[in-house]
Amino acid sequence: MGKRRNVLFLQSSSELYGSGKILLQVLRIYRDQGLNPVVVMTGEGPLGELMESEGFIVKVQNLGILRRKYVNAKGLVNRFSKNYKAYQFLDQLHQEFQFELVYSNTLAVIVGAYWAKKNKLAHIWHIHEIVLGPGPLVKLLAKMLDSSTPYPIVVSEAVKNHWDTKLKMAKPEVIHNGIPYEEYMASYSDPKADLGLPEDKLVITMVGRINPGKGQLFFLEIAKRILQTYPQCHFVLVGDPFPGYESIQEEIKSVIRDNGLQESVSDLGFRKDIPEVLAATDIFMLPSILPDSFPTVILEAMASAKPVIATQSGGAEEMVEPGKSGFLIPIGDVEKGVEALKTLILDKEKIKSFGEAGRSKVLIEYNLNTFKEKMQKHLWRHLNEN
Repeated sequence: MGKRRNVLFLQSSSELYGSGKILLQVLRIYRDQGLNPVVVMTGEGPLGELMESEGFIVKVQNLGILRRKYVNAKGLVNRFSKNYKAYQFLDQLHQEFQFELVYSNTLAVIVGAYWAKKNKLAHIWHIHEIVLGPGPLVKLLAKMLDSSTPYPIVVSEAVKNHWDTKLKMAKPEVIHNGIPYEEYMASYSDPKADLGLPEDKLVITMVGRINPGKGQLFFLEIAKRILQTYPQCHFVLVGDPFPGYESIQEEIKSVIRDNGLQESVSDLGFRKDIPEVLAATDIFMLPSILPDSFPTVILEAMASAKPVIATQSGGAEEMVEPGKSGFLIPIGDVEKGVEALKTLILDKEKIKSFGEAGRSKVLIEYNLNTFKEKMQKHLWRHLNEN
């Protein structure tokens, strides 16, 4: 039996949202290629539990994740300290596993780039973000990409276009996300009742981690306007806050309470049963108000045969075909959001035909087999060149 070929994966959190779901697919692909993934993530949670249930090695260590709130003097000192400790932890882990490759998932994980370079290991950076600022942070990330990762993976053309203007050496390669769709195409006997939603209402859902960019408050502004004219609608929010953004969650609760929306808006918090949530949904919205690279949840909604209304915020513009599988609206434009929703509320045939068109698109263009093939090719290119 040959020596095990170990790959170090670095993940920013153990939450079961888009980038984490994609990483799980990557782990499976690498294992199928005969490699042994070892995952280090900042904390415990549902993603880590799922990985361990599939037999993956998972270690917990604070990786000094970089977020906007740390871009200040005090925050940078804190991050330096956490990254130094993470670096030492990786040194110890390397003694045990003798890694051949380092894989950093999202730009929030920076320790992998300089640790891999110091140890003369190939490094893959999977970029899920469009980072607009602060300027010094963008320059730092671009410099780290140039010095550590010849062919970073980017999840959309929007992400590639953004980073291409800032990189001198690294050449980003677009690999669109792909996930298994079976659960999203399954039939559920009575999903609205199972979730405690009114069965006689038209359900309009958004799913997303609560943070400044996802647009939950924008979603509620549209909901307020729609409910004035169309009381047959019911709005659903799914997702919990990033640590540090609990104040946005409190603001969401206040808007619902202060506007008397308790009977017409359900805030379900974090859910693992997204396929059933989408089965209970009639129209899906993702009203991101900051750049959103390639939201996996849009793939999930389209696979569930739901029409999608999304903002022109990045990856959604590559996924949603206006007038065919949904609508694209300007960021923050309540009027356009209301107009798009009205079009679907008043035309049940459009809801059905848009949903079918979206499902067809994801099965053809964003299927798991295509994702696997591209990831395998990218993997061996890195290993062979190294």
